[in-house]
Amino acid sequence: MDDMRAALYDRYGPPEVLREGRVPVPELQQGEVLVRVHALSVNGGELYGRAGRVRLVTGSRFPLRTGMDFTGEIARVDSAVKGLHEGDRVWGLLGRTFGSAAEYVAVRPRQLSYAPANVSLVEAASLPAGTTAITALETKARLKAGERLLVRGASGGIGSVAVQLGKALGAHVAGLAGGKNLDFVRELGADEAYDYRTTRPEELGPFDVVLDTVGTEHRTFRKLLAPGGRMVSIAFDIDHLAASLSYLLASTAHGPRRVRFFSGNPKHDLFAKLTAYVESGAIRPVVDTVHPLSDIAAAHRALEAGGVRGKHVVRVV
Repeated sequence: MDDMRAALYDRYGPPEVLREGRVPVPELQQGEVLVRVHALSVNGGELYGRAGRVRLVTGSRFPLRTGMDFTGEIARVDSAVKGLHEGDRVWGLLGRTFGSAAEYVAVRPRQLSYAPANVSLVEAASLPAGTTAITALETKARLKAGERLLVRGASGGIGSVAVQLGKALGAHVAGLAGGKNLDFVRELGADEAYDYRTTRPEELGPFDVVLDTVGTEHRTFRKLLAPGGRMVSIAFDIDHLAASLSYLLASTAHGPRRVRFFSGNPKHDLFAKLTAYVESGAIRPVVDTVHPLSDIAAAHRALEAGGVRGKHVVRVV
């Protein structure tokens, strides 16, 4: 086992720059496990990376890799690792790096957890972003039963989990999504669903918690907060980066209705909590389309087109 299939790109650009190539299988370091990847999802950060919009982070040492999360089976375990075994079904995240769109990844045990036993590894690949929803609603917003929650981007990968989690936590949930996805958002459990194209923000509210997965109009949606309300944003406006980040930083520190912003980098405990939610039936996977690794460009293209329901998943095995 010297090399493996992986998604690569040799220049920044549109989805078509992605190709399937071959790279060395990761060398197992002390304290690591080697995971045979079954599937992964496509996330917005990977689109920015491939397009070169965050090249200060990704650099220019081509070929570059893509993919952040993964589901799979443990293929090899370093002798220093205890409690994990070959064949264990797991899911996790590489951290603040790319490269899971490949046949194998090498990670430390803190970066993964046992995958849910009641869904397939391909279905489960739509859910790792759910760890962000858990952090946003439970840790950052401290959402309570009976409170009113608004989810922007309610049909997307994080939003679709947030709607389900909000209901599991006992909240009254409203979702903003595209018009063709409103019935879908209601099926996830939302009490109300609104078309973001035709609904003016001032027609909504007040809300105790606003979860923003879109990254624009922070000031407008912050005004929808009731006294004591909390807004959590997991995205910023990439086209107006300086202004967006400045507002988020200022509103985090000042004012009665503060905005909490964070970038998720979940570890074992958070994945274990997500596994429990899925196995209890409170959260179910939502797969828009499954794409083969050889056509990962189609998955990127589809996510960029918008209107996604849940996640675009890339099957490796």
